[in-house]
Amino acid sequence: MKLPAGYSFAGVPCGIKPHRPDLALVVSDTDCACAGAFTVNRARAAPVVDADARLPAGGIRAVVINSGNANALTGPDGLEAVGKVIAATANALNVSPAQVLSASTGVIGMKLPEHKIIAALPACVAQLGPDMDRAAEAIMTTDTTKKLASRVIDAGGVPVTIAAFCKGSGMIAPQLATTIAIVVTDLAIDFDPLDDALEAATRSTFDQLTVDGDMSTNDSVFVLANGKAGNARVTAPSGPVYEAFAAALVEMLDELAQLIASDGEGATKRIRTLVTGAPSEIVARDIAKSITASPLVKAAMFGGDPNWGRVLSTVGSRAGSQGWPIDPANCEVIIQGVEVYDRAPLPFDRGQLRAKLREPEVVIDVELRSGDSEARAYGCDLSYDYVKLNADYTSLLVEAPGGGVAKDDRLGNYSPAFKRALLVEALAYIARFRGTRCVIKYGGAAMTKDSLKRSFCDDVLLLHSVGLKPVVVHGGGPEISKALERAGGTTEFVDGIRVTSQSDMRVVEMVLTGQINTELVTQLNRSAAPAIGLSGKDAALLRAKKMVRDDGRDLGQVGELVEVNSGFLESLLAQNYIPVISPIGLGADGQGYNLNADIVAAGVAQALGADKLIYLSNVAGILENGDLIPELTAVELQGKIDTGVVAGGMAIKAITVLRALAGGVKAVHLIDGRAPHNVIAELFTDHGVGTVVRP
Repeated sequence: MKLPAGYSFAGVPCGIKPHRPDLALVVSDTDCACAGAFTVNRARAAPVVDADARLPAGGIRAVVINSGNANALTGPDGLEAVGKVIAATANALNVSPAQVLSASTGVIGMKLPEHKIIAALPACVAQLGPDMDRAAEAIMTTDTTKKLASRVIDAGGVPVTIAAFCKGSGMIAPQLATTIAIVVTDLAIDFDPLDDALEAATRSTFDQLTVDGDMSTNDSVFVLANGKAGNARVTAPSGPVYEAFAAALVEMLDELAQLIASDGEGATKRIRTLVTGAPSEIVARDIAKSITASPLVKAAMFGGDPNWGRVLSTVGSRAGSQGWPIDPANCEVIIQGVEVYDRAPLPFDRGQLRAKLREPEVVIDVELRSGDSEARAYGCDLSYDYVKLNADYTSLLVEAPGGGVAKDDRLGNYSPAFKRALLVEALAYIARFRGTRCVIKYGGAAMTKDSLKRSFCDDVLLLHSVGLKPVVVHGGGPEISKALERAGGTTEFVDGIRVTSQSDMRVVEMVLTGQINTELVTQLNRSAAPAIGLSGKDAALLRAKKMVRDDGRDLGQVGELVEVNSGFLESLLAQNYIPVISPIGLGADGQGYNLNADIVAAGVAQALGADKLIYLSNVAGILENGDLIPELTAVELQGKIDTGVVAGGMAIKAITVLRALAGGVKAVHLIDGRAPHNVIAELFTDHGVGTVVRP
């Protein structure tokens, strides 16, 4: 990601949160024009009160942000703490307190432990560097992933860079920022036109974002412009350079808004609503937000229910309460590209649409036929996890000695009936599975979020701790594509198989064995359970041969699995290791070959006589008419393939499943890797969460 000149970033732990970075710092080498957008919540936090009173302005040099404590509704002590943090930051940077702004995010109503922040500032300043990632991580609260974006524009022949990072997951509703976001640019611009550009950009992006309808006390967006690009200074909200900057700012904040919507608390999918044909832009924006924020619409999307009636009911309620000249009966509604209503209910394939509603994004289009204005809004579905997360949020948070926060997530906080049922169900499976082998193919979305990586590793460690013998085989296709792109290469696929040249193969091995495998082993080895990383080349673990297609097409270093060195794996399992295998095969010619991770997992499971083979992917399991099939026999699965119920990429995986079962594997589980701890939920509960296929 390209960053503008003259900025440095840092993120360190200061002790407010127990185990994660929670203090971020953004510093410019030179004075900046700065503008801000803030929550309109009248219970606004102390840092918001301070910053809003001082912006827009020139001469700003730094923004310091803490997470874990909102410093909201803390009385005069809150503003006093802000002053102390700003003064200490200014002193550490050798600038004036007037040149420093602050922001906070976290739990409301707890006194800010400013002494912790002040004590950590020297380490934070010492870490300052050109990488934005650590700062982005340090401002996260219930976020599951970092959110960053950048753009480059032409300013009269001078390249200008704009970059941003933000946080946002819950307590998000429209009206200004709905997040904490820091935008930095090297554009030379006065603070008044900068403020105009930010106000316009938030109106069509962050203002149109809603996760749960609850407005935060701490929403803040800062834009800093230090002028180091050297363009002719922008002094008014007009002209080609201003227009290019304003457009890029809108585009970038729109991208960040969509990232926040995707990462909404407990979300399983993003919702994007487009309203057209409105009598005014204000009406279009209001109705788009109202549809996206409706608990009934959100719950329907979570359940895969194409309930267009809830959409039009929301249109009607807003039109009626506001006196707008809109007739819901005259509207058109399209969900996931399927027309479901047009002045009357329309016939549609409900099963097909239910399947489309399982996709990561749901798009709702509503034509009001009442004017020419339009607007969009972003949000997410309403899941069980949202309720649990927010029911637990403060009941399980306790104020630790010294002013930090700690989570008290003991089972004792839940009802006795819940505890009994959970423990009895889980312990029965633990007893049954002790000593069995379980091969897990790790890939897809489970590899894309840091939180999902952690939960997957936790699941593997739990399996190991209760006596199972887990073996992990991982993929890494998206990471390989990114690495090849960074190296200036291109990716070509033939029937879903990556064409791999010898130079590409070096990148493939670097990513699979050097990066992904190492990260997994490091994460697993944080406990006493020993994990060992393996390339298929190690001890000739995966013997391979060059793949030869019937059509004669040469795919380069793509291989077929020939043999698994089961004796080597048996010796590792006997020593209580958790093998973590990257799918690189060794040919008789001494060359490395890129192997399909699904096929390798099945081959390893067969070689070890595994009781269970688990595939983590980006779908809930095997679907029919949009509904999950919880259990199948091999014969039934073959029938689903033959009739086209199972098709495309899932059909390819299903054939691998059938081969594994024919080779002696007792059960194959296909589960959704996008939900945390699904491996445990699948194995240790009566009904599981995915599809299990048995011989």
